[in-house]
Amino acid sequence: MAKSYIKFEVSGEVVSKTYEALQMAKQSGSVRKGANEVTKSVERGMASFVVIATDVEPEEVVMHIPSLCEQKRIAFTYVPSKIELGKSIGLSVPCAAIAVENQGNAAQAIRDLTGRITGTSASPHKAEKPEKTEKPEKPEAAPKHEKKAEGANKEKEEKK
Repeated sequence: MAKSYIKFEVSGEVVSKTYEALQMAKQSGSVRKGANEVTKSVERGMASFVVIATDVEPEEVVMHIPSLCEQKRIAFTYVPSKIELGKSIGLSVPCAAIAVENQGNAAQAIRDLTGRITGTSASPHKAEKPEKTEKPEKPEAAPKHEKKAEGANKEKEEKK
């Protein structure tokens, strides 16, 4: 049965490039490993790329991460094996998820990956953060002290 948190399929080529990018990021940048650390990194807006294993049991451990990434507009992808995911960053134990915080030398590789991932129609998330829209300008009101002065002038004129 398919896991409920998997939102799109990933090709074998993308998976192998993901492992390579993670190795580079681990050597020259910084990564956070484990579902709890990834969640904190995404919530704080520090993650730039997230990788989630698809063979995690129980799936509730990582099922919130894709939605959180979409909400924060952080690119993410899947790999089929938590064992291989752990090995890709030098761990001897399985790893459910990894967040890349500082890309280091892997910046170009991650950019290529996010381009491939977001280029597919199956991927609903966006890798780039949206541009900030400017708020419409409000008409300027006259300062309060000027209004009082105008009222005082009218009163003086009426007395004359």
